Amino acid sequence: MPVRTRVPVPLRFDDGYATTAEVITFDGLADGKEHLALRLGTPGDVPLVRLHSECLTGDVFGSQRCDCGPQLREATEAIAAAGGYLLYLRQEGRGIGLYAKLDAYALQDGGLDTYQANRALGHRDDERDYTAAAQMLADLGAPTVDLLTNNPDKPAQLRRHRIAVREIRPTGVHASAANLRYLRAKITHTRHTIAL
Repeated sequence: MPVRTRVPVPLRFDDGYATTAEVITFDGLADGKEHLALRLGTPGDVPLVRLHSECLTGDVFGSQRCDCGPQLREATEAIAAAGGYLLYLRQEGRGIGLYAKLDAYALQDGGLDTYQANRALGHRDDERDYTAAAQMLADLGAPTVDLLTNNPDKPAQLRRHRIAVREIRPTGVHASAANLRYLRAKITHTRHTIAL
């Protein structure tokens, strides 16, 4: 998949951390979505990579119902230090979309966990597909990566698409009173490696 655009963008987080990313766009991705690659630091032969699914509520508004915003912040600094890519994937709500995610929140307020709520809405536990992410990495010249994740599905899908994962580095645990039940559900339902 050809690179479409490369543009430097200065980043600054609420806590004052700042860096510059080269934001990369692509033509012809498998799902037709507008995913981004943020090149941070100087990637080596085996770059550090995070596949980060868009989370408007967590990434932008600082929602405490998930750990997405803190993971994005943590990953940006770690990748900038090591050299690599943060792939920002347009897969809101584990692939079900923003409105369905908010519908799932309402069901969670009634007692369901995040996965039960997805199922009640007619969705699978996780509908994300990392085919486009693998295409992006191949186009960036990164056939082998170190992956920053707690989700065992991410390295499994990348390997199925011929991206070698040399090492898996866990993200930190970003627990709060508001997201503890959510984190426990991720451990129980999809075997996330989160040490609560």
